[in-house]
Amino acid sequence: MNTVAQERLPAPERFLARMPLIEVADEATWKSLSIFCGYRVLLALLVTAGHVFFNMVLQLGSQSPEAVAPTLYAYIFFALLLLIPVRLREPSLTIQVTAGVIVDVAAIVLVMHASGGVRSGLGILLLVSLASAGLITRGGLAFFHAALASLALLFEQAFQVWRHDAPANDFVQSGMLCMAFFATAGLGFTLARYARTSQQIAEARNIDLANLSQINELVIRDMQDGIVVVDSEGAIRQHNPRASQLLGPLPPGKRPRLEDYAPDVARLLEGWRKGSDTTFLAMRAPRLNTELQVHFVPIGGGESPPVVIFVEDAGRMRAQAQQMKLVALGRLTASIAHEIRNPLSSIGHAADLIREGGNGDPAGDERLLAIISENVHRLDRMVQEVLYLNRRDRAQPEAIELGPWLAHFVRQFTDAEKVPENALDVQVKTSQRLVFDKQHLDQVLWNLVRNSWRHGRQRAGSVRIMASASATPGLLMLEVYDDGPGVAREARPHLFEPFFTTDAQGTGLGLYIARELCEGNGARIEYVEGPDTGHFRVTAKGS
Repeated sequence: MNTVAQERLPAPERFLARMPLIEVADEATWKSLSIFCGYRVLLALLVTAGHVFFNMVLQLGSQSPEAVAPTLYAYIFFALLLLIPVRLREPSLTIQVTAGVIVDVAAIVLVMHASGGVRSGLGILLLVSLASAGLITRGGLAFFHAALASLALLFEQAFQVWRHDAPANDFVQSGMLCMAFFATAGLGFTLARYARTSQQIAEARNIDLANLSQINELVIRDMQDGIVVVDSEGAIRQHNPRASQLLGPLPPGKRPRLEDYAPDVARLLEGWRKGSDTTFLAMRAPRLNTELQVHFVPIGGGESPPVVIFVEDAGRMRAQAQQMKLVALGRLTASIAHEIRNPLSSIGHAADLIREGGNGDPAGDERLLAIISENVHRLDRMVQEVLYLNRRDRAQPEAIELGPWLAHFVRQFTDAEKVPENALDVQVKTSQRLVFDKQHLDQVLWNLVRNSWRHGRQRAGSVRIMASASATPGLLMLEVYDDGPGVAREARPHLFEPFFTTDAQGTGLGLYIARELCEGNGARIEYVEGPDTGHFRVTAKGS
């Protein structure tokens, strides 16, 4: 029944619909039923042995001695008989569990009747049977079994009152025992449901772990680095194919030792375990005659824990890095060649006009010479900016007092760019110092302020430089605002690409160089979008 149909039922019927009579039988359920049948045989044998050898103490059959022995023998017979369908697993689990409970109830209630009724205390034996049946069925059938036991017990007590003049207050004890039957059935049902849920979760976790293990195995197998797992005794527990390629095939044996397989790696591992501070150790590959880099990672703690050994081909890493540099250099060279074509063409064209022009027009010659000078200046600035790219790896960060340094920068910038000094508004809201290379910071901030002034309204306070502490401890923010319209949305993804510019006179290298210099100083530059316009932010270390 689906969920929608269940919600339309009355409350009692909806409860029954959500509570199945029995769960689907699996291997664990049939095994539990086998144990339950074995317990029934053992119980019948013990009660029979007690009646034969210790009846002076147990007082079984005090009311009807002749009925006890046949009942117990029949109990043993049916208990043994119930072992056969369990082995065959036919008929269904529901029928077998119910038949077993009926046998228990009938046998124990008959022995109780022959022993004086509920006062004999034998009814307590039914609690184990009901609890076991509830754990096996894991459904609402447990309450049906409790109802069978309760009805049998109440009928027996009524018969005792009718035929043997038993006191009526024995119904109180019978009623409490019936309540215990239902409580036991409910407890067994609840515990079984929890056990079933836990089992399903465990099975799902096992599937997840198996999948994760398979994924890890595939990843480790296809890694470009060799991996060797060594236990605390130096035996190799696991390795990937790449390790065999770099260090050679493993020697025959169930668990070869690392010192026999790779003595050089074993010596490095021994030195690392003795307290070496070196994280990556270099060695020569025995097979490929190339340089390897070995990295040790301990697993767990202890004096000599298992270790995962990562073996990297340093020559391959250098080749890849060199290839990446060559690709980047090729792109940069192609971009530079493309960018200098126009200025050189303008210079050549102007030179040809001067060479051919004997018109005696001084004004025209001056204009051509101005074109040549302007394009030469543009080429020179492009070369200077390209040279800055080589400086990112030579950064020498130092602690900079932002107040005095920014005041000096404003004076220097306004004099060089012919900008009014009141056009720049400097706000320092932190007492911390900025850790940055001074020349690099000057280049970065110069590019940002020049762009802000160029795209702003070019009046007093058009450019605002604000230094403040970041929300992340240990970091400072240097932000540059302007009162211009901001960067167009379609241009924002390309801001820090080389030779991307919206200014016909620009080289397109300013922001690209600013990003490279910031990365060389462990800082980050970004364009932050605001509600009306955006601004540039440099986030760097503070002290």
